[in-house]
Amino acid sequence: MSTPQEMVERALELSKADGCIVIADETTSANLRWANNTLTTNGVTQSRQLTVIATVGTGTGTAAGVVSRSGVDLDSLEALVRSAEETARGSMLAEDAQPLIGPASSPTWSAPPAETSMGVFASFAPELGAVFARARQEDRLLFGYAEHDMRTTYVGSSAGLRLRHDQPTGHVEINAKSADLVRSAWVGAATADFAGIDVDALDADLVKRIGWAARSIDMPAGRYETIIPPGAVADLMLDLYWSADGRDAHEGRTVFSRAGGGTRLGERISELPVTLRSDPVAPGLEAEPFVIARASGGSQSVFDNGLELKPTSWVTDGVLTALGQSRYTAQLTGMPVTPRMDNLIVEGAPGGRSLDEMVSATERGLLLTCLWYIRVVDPQTLLLTGLTRDGVYAIEQGEIVGSVNNFRFNESPVDLLGRLSELGATVPTLPREMADYFTRIATPPMRVADFNMSSVSQAS
Repeated sequence: MSTPQEMVERALELSKADGCIVIADETTSANLRWANNTLTTNGVTQSRQLTVIATVGTGTGTAAGVVSRSGVDLDSLEALVRSAEETARGSMLAEDAQPLIGPASSPTWSAPPAETSMGVFASFAPELGAVFARARQEDRLLFGYAEHDMRTTYVGSSAGLRLRHDQPTGHVEINAKSADLVRSAWVGAATADFAGIDVDALDADLVKRIGWAARSIDMPAGRYETIIPPGAVADLMLDLYWSADGRDAHEGRTVFSRAGGGTRLGERISELPVTLRSDPVAPGLEAEPFVIARASGGSQSVFDNGLELKPTSWVTDGVLTALGQSRYTAQLTGMPVTPRMDNLIVEGAPGGRSLDEMVSATERGLLLTCLWYIRVVDPQTLLLTGLTRDGVYAIEQGEIVGSVNNFRFNESPVDLLGRLSELGATVPTLPREMADYFTRIATPPMRVADFNMSSVSQAS
């Protein structure tokens, strides 16, 4: 089988377009799945995807054609290249057309793709087995899965790009239920290599939460002082991050649009010194250091492939300081070029308290576990709706006194930042709903005095 580098080089040789970008993704995935305290399946898969981006000048502009296919070999490669060229010739002019980035190269370009294997679970699997045995003895049921992907991406172009990036991505999710299936709790963690996953600690959290649910308390809908743990904060802040598009804001379509025109850049959106930032070399959250764009849309442009990514602060000490921008949209809006990245760090002032310390300092309120089925209701305010899941707990005098019924919530994460009363200590976390899409994130727990539990939910 040809190497991905050979496929990239051959595709560029075959190209008859004015410009060509080829992206080869080589991915291996290892997984474990379990139910009822028993491992059910495990395995390793391997895949290859090739994306060819052909650009064609027309005299009045440039058109682009993008075609992606899996399982391409040398015999079928020319058909893929010709398909991209034909698509470009039949397309409208690309409004985001820019000169291709290059030349630039990675010193590891010629190395074989990085791979994962079942060996990544060498320490995790025995620890998980011990937890299964303990759960059987304690009459608890554990369900869940662990996944680890290793994706190597090669980006080559007619402008001289020869860039490569290895991206490990892993996470584990465990759901515990009481033997009668009435009580349920969830924990999750993200990891690059599974070396730092403490299965005993995850199980201890599940035991604690199942214990809290021994007492059930009915509460009506309303606004409650609520402590939002890092994982739920991550889900909320990711909706904020993904909606922070410079062009959309400039054209008046989002919560980041200024009344009367323009954007809210420079406006204070939180009285607390909250910062949202991305950094491709953040320790433990390392992400691709250059743009990899397999399609154009919003603040992403295929013409920006290979553009260096630099640390960017989106919100700085409570002030909106950047929005997602490609080279093209930056020209439209007059704002800097700030492409979005594959990690996010949310933090407050140094010295924030831990989640447990925040609970202990609460006279009366609610502790969420996670949010689920989150949907945008109104882009102009970024109003979200969704459900609580796997544990909402009542706090009285600094102690958890029981579990509460689930709720539907209605909140805007932007409005929420403006009403925060406390930010805790930032820790790496795993969002519940967005775990399949975004795992490189660190957030603090947050306290808000009036989180809107808009209705009682029968979901369990």
